[in-house]
Amino acid sequence: MRLETVDLPAPAALEVQLRQTAVGFNYIDVYQRSGKYPLPSPTGLGHEATGVVEVLGEGVTDLKAGDRVVYMNAGVGAYAERRNVPAAKLVRIPDAISDEDAAAVFFKAMTAQYLVKKTHAVQPGDIVVVHAAAGGVGQILSGWAKALGATVIGTAGSAAKCEAARAAGCDVAVDYSQPDWVQQVIDATGGRKARVVYDSVAQHTFMGSLDCTAPFGMVVLYGAASGPAPAIEPELLNKKGCLFLTRPSVFPHNADPATFRANAKDVFDAMASGAVRASIGARFALADAAGAHRAAESRSVTGAILLLP
Repeated sequence: MRLETVDLPAPAALEVQLRQTAVGFNYIDVYQRSGKYPLPSPTGLGHEATGVVEVLGEGVTDLKAGDRVVYMNAGVGAYAERRNVPAAKLVRIPDAISDEDAAAVFFKAMTAQYLVKKTHAVQPGDIVVVHAAAGGVGQILSGWAKALGATVIGTAGSAAKCEAARAAGCDVAVDYSQPDWVQQVIDATGGRKARVVYDSVAQHTFMGSLDCTAPFGMVVLYGAASGPAPAIEPELLNKKGCLFLTRPSVFPHNADPATFRANAKDVFDAMASGAVRASIGARFALADAAGAHRAAESRSVTGAILLLP
């Protein structure tokens, strides 16, 4: 990866030109850079950023110069100082939320939003398991599920990360590098299994996730930080308790502009109530994007990573 200077044209019709103020890093950036999720090359990277509207393209009526905005679904290319973005992909940032906090949580919180509100609508009294609970999405997901009244069992890969998971809202945190982590999760609730397991780790945790889930419960596989989940025969879901298994994604949940903005309001409301909190683990200059990727892949950062133009 290297920083290059290119000419940026005027925004097209229904686009605006942004001066970007903070760029959010997400683990999908690593997947795309490494080829796990291939992109045509050469390519930019990054899906989310905050910025200030500087130039309006023809036909843009719902934004004005000076508006602070955030996006997370305008195509790859957020690693930039300036960018032209379709106005329909932008949402204004409330005055009480800083650019850095918005960039630190927006993509991750929009992921958590559909997970706790749509994939499985978390209810008071639910037992919820959140894998990688010390990570960017994991911390937000844990805190939001707790605010909705769930008992939240987090898992993480070290004692220090388990402590971060508890600080994020988990009632109990279990180190999934331990061979008996599944039993520890079940014991933490007095033998009751989870109504839903949110699994973004996949290869190392997936089979255990099935064992943590109560009959008729749901396993939500929404990432693959340790590699793809092993293939299973559908009959195994029956044997494990008539389980539901799904593999959702944030982008289809926000493809419609009106739905996207409604979901974003849900996120901002959750931030205002304290259910979602920004936790910034590291800041890198945009020119040192490679350093951000190294830090993420080494799993040495707890919380969100920002790139600052």
